Amino acid sequence: MLYLDYNEKKMHGTKEFPIAFYHVDNSHPRYEMPFHWHKEYEIVRILEGEFCLMLADQEIIARGGESFLIPSGAIHGGMPENCIYECLVFDLDMLFLHADSCRQYLKKIKHQDIIIHPIITAQSPSLCLAVDKLFASISETAPGFELTVIGSLFALFGLIFREKYYTCSTPGFESPFRHMEQLKPVFEYIESHYSSSISLQQLSQISGMSPKYFCRYFQAIAHRTPMDYLNYYRIEHACTMLCTTDSPITSIAYDCGFNDCSYFIKLFKRYKHITPKQYQMQMKR
Repeated sequence: MLYLDYNEKKMHGTKEFPIAFYHVDNSHPRYEMPFHWHKEYEIVRILEGEFCLMLADQEIIARGGESFLIPSGAIHGGMPENCIYECLVFDLDMLFLHADSCRQYLKKIKHQDIIIHPIITAQSPSLCLAVDKLFASISETAPGFELTVIGSLFALFGLIFREKYYTCSTPGFESPFRHMEQLKPVFEYIESHYSSSISLQQLSQISGMSPKYFCRYFQAIAHRTPMDYLNYYRIEHACTMLCTTDSPITSIAYDCGFNDCSYFIKLFKRYKHITPKQYQMQMKR
């Protein structure tokens, strides 16, 4: 699962079956999850370890056996720790095609008339079981598995409504994800220009905020300063290049926006705790 763009433009699954499954462990080049968003909904199931999800200026921690529910369009990112996790990314609109009687419920989700609680814990065993069944069905490729997957999604959402696992919107309610919209152009600019020189002044101008307020606002969302996040994003790109190309480390450093290879190696060690060369050898074993 390569989160290379903040706004993921790739299709998850196929046009006929827009559901995709990803298994991620610490050998994956995108083990950490940089901030991004997509029009699809996403369920992240934690198999082992711990995962810290940053969503709508919240920091939510899930452990083995727990899951996250991430709505369409929400900026999110995550930091796993000794973690193995799986992701199911799906287009909610697909479900509208299958049963007229279900649309009244699906519309409430799509139009944010309700906000589903973002984490499913052991305190909701029936929902945990439904998520387990959903992931079991998507990991199979036997004939008819598509029917089982779609049925499992309907079962999960049915339980969410039965157990009222959501918060109802009220008049004047503002989505907890809406105030993050101001940062989307900033993330897009970083994604498009990370290989060039970027200043704090440029990013604050894009956000329409003063540099001081922008720094405070950005850190509240991303839990990093803007420039620290820029360097983190560049290092994440470097990790992908180290795993997928034979380019020399000096070339990768320049391609990722670093003018000084020694500084790149220093930062890489700060974020990954090993050198780029050690990382490359470790990932290509």
